[in-house]
Amino acid sequence: MVKTWPLYAKITALILLIYLVLYGLYIGQDILAPLGFAFLFAVLLRPLEKKFIQWHIPKILAIVFTLVIAILFVAGLVTFLSKQITSFVKDIPAIKHNLNDLWSQFQHWLTNTFNLSRAQQQKIIQKATADTMDNIGPVDTIGVVTASVATIILIPVYVFLFLYYRTLLLRFIVELFEEKQQENVYNVIQEIRYVVQHYITGLLTETSIVAVLNITGLLIIGAPFAILLGIIAAILNLIPYIGGLVAVFLTALITFTNTGSISTSLWAIVIFMIVQLIDNNFLVPKVIASRVKLNALISIVGVLIGGALCGVSGMFLSIPLIAICKVIFDKVEELQPWGKLLGDDMPTTTVLKHVLKRRRKANT
Repeated sequence: MVKTWPLYAKITALILLIYLVLYGLYIGQDILAPLGFAFLFAVLLRPLEKKFIQWHIPKILAIVFTLVIAILFVAGLVTFLSKQITSFVKDIPAIKHNLNDLWSQFQHWLTNTFNLSRAQQQKIIQKATADTMDNIGPVDTIGVVTASVATIILIPVYVFLFLYYRTLLLRFIVELFEEKQQENVYNVIQEIRYVVQHYITGLLTETSIVAVLNITGLLIIGAPFAILLGIIAAILNLIPYIGGLVAVFLTALITFTNTGSISTSLWAIVIFMIVQLIDNNFLVPKVIASRVKLNALISIVGVLIGGALCGVSGMFLSIPLIAICKVIFDKVEELQPWGKLLGDDMPTTTVLKHVLKRRRKANT
């Protein structure tokens, strides 16, 4: 007779496992985050490397050519954005002046509405600033810059190693399981590769289309820094739900402080809302076309947990990681309920009744 754990023991073990995984991600974020990005880039670049190999180019040279093309593309994008940022920086004094005027008007409104003097307002701001800095703690600027440079250098190295040792890693994972399970394990790995590859390529396509739509709309209404703001908003849109809200607020603020026009700021918000509608109802389901569909609740919670554990990099990596988990959960019978929890297939009342009825029969 096979003994099963009681429910309280299962819940306790599950909570402990989740805690250990999250704690491990937190303390190992400096190592795991670059590895995560490198894995995604390796999956994305694999078709290009495969094409070079089909042209009878040696494997090492094929990987090097693939990395060079990817690095040149990223360098070109960074150079283009740098020029846009340089143009923005030149107008910072004017933006600062407009912000000061806006702040003065806001202080005047607070004084008239809540009878708060400017001295009282200043004390509240100073106290809030001191509390925030105490919570953040001292920032080691040199350490942050050094870590960022090291990450930028390490990611191409990791990508090269992932591509070069791809078959070795696959064999290791497959051989960890019993022989009768190895075929299923290999199929799961291929499914993960397919999901990640199509998710990333679809995401890049979606981001490019969103950027073009944002820029076009901002240029039509005559918003300042249309190209820069449109691209930044498209990049922020990679962070589900939260990134879009940040992009709308940032664009509206910069547009208003630069032009002083409320109508232009409102039109910028309207344009971003229209682009979001197009993105959510057409681009995401049609362009990304991923086999794995995650529900909004899991996506938001995953992004927030990823941000709390690993910062911005955790936000970007959270959705692909959850998608990989869903592929695994769907293929393992004992974990299928968790896969359904992550998905967006809403069961009807009839389906729930059918499940309960079937379980009742199984127990009898």
